Amino acid sequence: MELHDVWFVIIAVLWTGYFFLEGFDFGVGILTKLLARNRVEKRVLINTIGPVWDGNEVWLLSAGGATFAAFPEWYATLFSGFYLPLLLILVCLIVRGVAFEYRAKRPEESWQRNWEAAIFWTSLVPAVLWGVAFGNIVHGVKIDAEKEYVGTFGDLLNPYAILGGLVTLFLFTFHGTVFAALKTVGDIRERARKLALTLGLITAVLALGFLSWTQVDKGDGTSLVAMIIAVVALVGAIGANQMGREGWSFALSGVTIAAAVAMLFLTLFPNVMPSSLNEEWSLTVTNASSSPYTLKIMTWCAGVATPLVLLYQGWTYWVFRKRIGTQHIADPH
Repeated sequence: MELHDVWFVIIAVLWTGYFFLEGFDFGVGILTKLLARNRVEKRVLINTIGPVWDGNEVWLLSAGGATFAAFPEWYATLFSGFYLPLLLILVCLIVRGVAFEYRAKRPEESWQRNWEAAIFWTSLVPAVLWGVAFGNIVHGVKIDAEKEYVGTFGDLLNPYAILGGLVTLFLFTFHGTVFAALKTVGDIRERARKLALTLGLITAVLALGFLSWTQVDKGDGTSLVAMIIAVVALVGAIGANQMGREGWSFALSGVTIAAAVAMLFLTLFPNVMPSSLNEEWSLTVTNASSSPYTLKIMTWCAGVATPLVLLYQGWTYWVFRKRIGTQHIADPH
């Protein structure tokens, strides 16, 4: 296996980690409108992800940085062609971080209500747009002979990509609902489990349609295996949730995300951005990659840095592993 193939796999792993971790905190952000009945319950939900949401975004920075360094042609075409949706995602992530930090700085109800609305919308919009973006990457976009995107923003809003956006929206929300049930106690935990059943069934229908479309369009034997794992894991997550096994349910919903991302990258390889105009104009792991020397240096750096990142993130989750409920929320001053 060549180093550019290795880095294609590494980037796939980084995106898997990002969608697994950021997926549930996007979901919890959406739940502040769907599940919480009052301001105290919103504080409970926000507190479940308070210690970890910013660490989860490290995976996005790593995935973007790895793409820039390992596949500069892919990075350039992706960020120029998808400029508007990626800019909107970036703005949402900035506002979302500010909302988490500023929400409790003042006691006025209108102040807190506005920041809570910001958390909801800046969680929902990226959850949709990431599915739209990856749907287009896998399905193919208008890339010319110069390896440049020549389509419009409207071209990105095709049926396949929109279905992908709906899948990530409901999958992340289901993932977040299971996480909320895992991390809370009392009435909010029970309502989270009930909501997870409804969201899980909707997600299963949408995901089956999207993954089947992907398999028929571009799949092979290995992608079919990944698809089966994703579907079985999702069904298992719904079943475990019904039995009150939130830990298993959360783990299986994570497996669903990992298998679905793996399927997308398996159908993509050896392309990194297929051209819908001419197959020969597609960006591949070969023509979009950096030099072997650059990839070699990156491999050594990743080998040193990755274990450290995993250790400190794992430690964070261990420290903040206990459940919380409304009884743990202090009265406002």
